[in-house]
Amino acid sequence: MSLRKSSASVSLNEIFPHSFSWMGRDLRISSCTSDPRRCRDGALYVAVQTADYDGHDHVMQALQRGAVAVVAERRLPVKAPVLVVPDSREAYGWICHHLADRPSHHLKTIGVTGTNGKTTVSLLIESILKTAGQKSGVLCDLAWEPGAKRQTPSDVVPSASLLAQSLSKIRRSGCSHAVVEASSRMLAERHTAGLELDGGVLTNVRRDHLDWHGSLSNYRQAKARLLAHLKPHGFLVANADDPASRHLMRRVSHPVLTVGMKMPAELTATLVDRCAGEQTFLLTAGDETAAVQTTMFGDHHIYNCLAAAGVGLMMGIDLPTVARGLEAVTWLPGRMQSIGCGQPFGIYVDDARTPDSLAVTLKALRSVTAGRVICVFGADAATDPANRPLMGRVVERTAHVGIITNDNPRDQSPLQIAHDIIDGYDRPARSHILPDRAEAIRWALAEAEPGDAVLIAGKGDRQYQMVGGQRLAFDDRDVARQWLEDIGSRIEYETPAPATILRFPSEVPALN
Repeated sequence: MSLRKSSASVSLNEIFPHSFSWMGRDLRISSCTSDPRRCRDGALYVAVQTADYDGHDHVMQALQRGAVAVVAERRLPVKAPVLVVPDSREAYGWICHHLADRPSHHLKTIGVTGTNGKTTVSLLIESILKTAGQKSGVLCDLAWEPGAKRQTPSDVVPSASLLAQSLSKIRRSGCSHAVVEASSRMLAERHTAGLELDGGVLTNVRRDHLDWHGSLSNYRQAKARLLAHLKPHGFLVANADDPASRHLMRRVSHPVLTVGMKMPAELTATLVDRCAGEQTFLLTAGDETAAVQTTMFGDHHIYNCLAAAGVGLMMGIDLPTVARGLEAVTWLPGRMQSIGCGQPFGIYVDDARTPDSLAVTLKALRSVTAGRVICVFGADAATDPANRPLMGRVVERTAHVGIITNDNPRDQSPLQIAHDIIDGYDRPARSHILPDRAEAIRWALAEAEPGDAVLIAGKGDRQYQMVGGQRLAFDDRDVARQWLEDIGSRIEYETPAPATILRFPSEVPALN
């Protein structure tokens, strides 16, 4: 809702030629805002309407603070000029992008959406473009500033104004390409309005954020909005192995490149070998094949690589260059990030915080771990409560040991959240509850034996914990490193007997 300023003015009649203008004349504006408190002399006020906020109720406040015109969804009894539009949120986005000189129109812009893998795919695409000699900027959970700067992820959904400003910075920095991660909430709230895409990526569509969207149908509709942002010559890369993605593909009139490992697809991948910290797979497009060796492992990472590779091929980059770009990404903060200083067991910090992503991550670890998989996890109080028992069920069935702890309890009872998670267990006695997250991590590490793997799930690279109304500094990685430094190096471990590492997920036995 910030004030968006421009050195040049834009015509509202040119942006919205078919909207009803209750102003009697064209109006050129150089700044706009949807926050009446931020209105200044000469600003355009956009009366944004959401499920719990109606900007039309604050028009007089905006005019008193200096607004000279209003964009609204209905006629208003005010003396200032009013432009009536069908959707003020959509209008606000388009105005922000026009004030920024439509940066995504001038850039080769790729949008990435899906339930899992958005951030990783965005950064893989950036790496492929860089390997091909193209200068690009990326806007995702790990980087809402152009260039190499990485910021701590925020709970705030990026606004249309921030998106337009960030893309403008990317363009001014001399980039020819931009990659934008688009969450379902950004799409549903029209924060992506005005974004023009040369290509889109649909990684997968699973069950997520139903507490906010209300239903799975609404969630899928939000994801489908990415298709409306494609330019006339745009394309879509979609996961052929994902049923919901296949359904959404039917709506697309643009060219579609399918990727997959199971169903027939135009770009496929075949796993060759996998162990802890490394995997090799073959990318095949038509008659051409390229081997890819990555230090990030798991089927989910292969799918991420397929999606990014699809974008590279659709943009005219040859397969060998695409493969080198994928291999150049050796790790990402909080994405199956390995923590170690010579201990005889694996420690991984991962962003997985939904039942689906947790199952995928645990499955990947089971496939490369000779010993037990120990999982530290919890549920953010702000996420869908219906996911809590599902997370408990996943951990009980996939991990050998599960430790339930705090994630972001916020104003809810940590024990109630843990109780909700345990409801998903068939045998609740198998669960362990340690509400103090640092204590839970240390306990899991102390329990680990040679050949085991400890997964610390839920926060990834997030460096805070919300307890009550406080935002406390907390980083899973720092807790693990401190334990290794203080205690882990002093523990004497017995040398484990030789064990066969399971290479393929299909060989992983189910837990009894």
